[in-house]
Amino acid sequence: MEKLISCCGLNCAICEARIATIKNDDELRKATAEKWKTFYNVPDMSPAMINCTGCREEGVKLGHWSMCQIRICATGKGFKTCGECKEMDTCNLVSAVHKSVPEAITNLRNLN
Repeated sequence: MEKLISCCGLNCAICEARIATIKNDDELRKATAEKWKTFYNVPDMSPAMINCTGCREEGVKLGHWSMCQIRICATGKGFKTCGECKEMDTCNLVSAVHKSVPEAITNLRNLN
């Protein structure tokens, strides 16, 4: 399976938003928007908002991802990912992602 690891450790290669963007799949954009309205508690999420090439890839970023504090922190410290930071295991910023998606921390550890 392809892996495209984001700053926080999520695998962008399996993200519905990235897949919809790469394939230009409006039906997947619509389904993802409906799913994410509830999951992320964003009632005004629309299919038009579902466009992202991946956190560390060139191109469009999904709404908040362009302003993601985790991404801003990592790149501000000169890191490609949080996995390069000695504070990763105690970081309050990335801990919510790692609690929700334990695979993310494994992805980061496997990169280094």
